[in-house]
Amino acid sequence: MADVRRRSGRLPVRPQESITVGSATLVKRLNIGCGEFRKDGYVNLDIRPDVGADIVHDLQEFPYPIPDNEFDVVEADHVLEHLRDPFQVMRELHRITKNGGVVVIRTPHFSRGFSHPEHRRGFDVSFPLYFQPRFKGGYQGVEFEQKEIRLTWFAQRYLKQDTLSPVQYRLGVGLGAVLSFLAGLSPYACSRLWCFWVGGFEEVMFRLAVKKGE
Repeated sequence: MADVRRRSGRLPVRPQESITVGSATLVKRLNIGCGEFRKDGYVNLDIRPDVGADIVHDLQEFPYPIPDNEFDVVEADHVLEHLRDPFQVMRELHRITKNGGVVVIRTPHFSRGFSHPEHRRGFDVSFPLYFQPRFKGGYQGVEFEQKEIRLTWFAQRYLKQDTLSPVQYRLGVGLGAVLSFLAGLSPYACSRLWCFWVGGFEEVMFRLAVKKGE
């Protein structure tokens, strides 16, 4: 662990403590690869020391400087597509998330996966299969239960507001709402049959529950 911390360039802060208020427990949340978009109420992790991250660490160096079963919720927004080994990252997220905790992945759908020059890949709705023990096509040794898959045609609005005209932005929001709704009727049919007909979908979101043996 000490070696990992030295490579990180900065000692990580102490992760949030779960706080019990009455009968309610405030969950511990982690936001990996935060970049400029830190999230309030989260421990924010990024490789860059200049963005104000709580933990500075390279997500491609394992293990992460975080104890086992530390977080209730882990989010990765448009991170996996930049990394060499997304399966190893998922195994690490499984390790640091509590049993029954939730991992939320947002990443480019393959139909728009290479719109950024640094993207290594796009992702399909089949991604959760690799974390189901019954899948004989490449189970990765850690189990996640699929809770939700959502395709979004007009994603990352916070970036588009600065690059599109008000008219273009409103058109994108309206058209995106319609197309994303239709995709939600069957993400599998959209991904297999008609995603390219509408210029591709910018984002696929996976909400996964961590499952660990007793």
